Amino acid sequence: MKSVPHKQLGKSEGGFSLSELMIAITIGLLILAGLTVLFTNTSKSRGEVDRVNRQVENGRYAIQVLMEDLKIAGYLAEFDPTNLPTPATMPDPCATAAADLRTAMPLHVQGYDNGNGVPTCLQDVRSGTDILVMRRASTCVAGDPAYPDCDPVTSGYPYFQASLCYPSMGATELASGNINNFYALDTNAGGLTLRKKDCTTTASLRRYLTHIYFVANNNNASDGIPTLKRAELANGQFTIVPLVEGIENLQLEYGLDTDASGAPTAGSPKAYTTDPGSFNACAASACVDNWRRVVTVKAHVLARNTEKTTGYSDTKTYTLGLNSIGANNTFGPFNDAYKRHVYQSSIRLNNPAGRREP
Repeated sequence: MKSVPHKQLGKSEGGFSLSELMIAITIGLLILAGLTVLFTNTSKSRGEVDRVNRQVENGRYAIQVLMEDLKIAGYLAEFDPTNLPTPATMPDPCATAAADLRTAMPLHVQGYDNGNGVPTCLQDVRSGTDILVMRRASTCVAGDPAYPDCDPVTSGYPYFQASLCYPSMGATELASGNINNFYALDTNAGGLTLRKKDCTTTASLRRYLTHIYFVANNNNASDGIPTLKRAELANGQFTIVPLVEGIENLQLEYGLDTDASGAPTAGSPKAYTTDPGSFNACAASACVDNWRRVVTVKAHVLARNTEKTTGYSDTKTYTLGLNSIGANNTFGPFNDAYKRHVYQSSIRLNNPAGRREP
């Protein structure tokens, strides 16, 4: 039997030469480097977009918070404070005693231009920024099941009552003709005894609010993030609450109704000023009374990113309304790596403006 010869092996098996392999590796590395650069640039762009979006959201939210509170500044339920006497001097917004709250109640707003004379209950106030004090009663009735989202009556907190009792006989509450009997503002339940229309049921209790808005240098201690904050009157003291990060400046202009209350054009602003307390060379009680004439507020907010942008330098100048002499109120250039934007709004104070209308 013939043996079958083994098949002769063919030429060596195919593959890459060393030079081909090195070329392939080099091409692969170039592609990987390109993808890495693309990924890095995309990540930077996305991060920058996120920072800008947060800044826009923060700026708009800061304006919204101010608008919503100012729109109902001076709200006192059914009570009209028009005939209450104007305080002889500017009240201390940090005062917590019931008597001091009653004295200050006619001033629905009060302000400090460029932070001059910072109230003692505030901390870490950013230099050169405005401070706004706002006073009103809550729009919900404390402890009433019809207002499930309203906080219950809490001992030690200030509450406001408006009397609706006008008995046909007897000079009590509304029938007394004494405006001091028309309302109650107290931290003691014993002083909150006014009644509703039936002159039997206790009148509704509404939490009395004093809000002080200001810009702080830091959100948390020494973090360097400027923040819009609010001091809130609680149980005999003010508690500071952070509201919006990245708010670097707050500037305010107050619209004054210089007409007499009830005049044909009363209720609308006739002049704007950064400080009603010094408007038109006023003196003594007239300066305090100017704050009662505030019917609109122009709010200007400068918001900045909370993080720096690599390779960016802010050389812009920002205008936040007008200053005390009527010139553009400018800030910057800051020459740092933070991006900024100005937000502004004009807000009508519905309650004091409406009371002045004919």
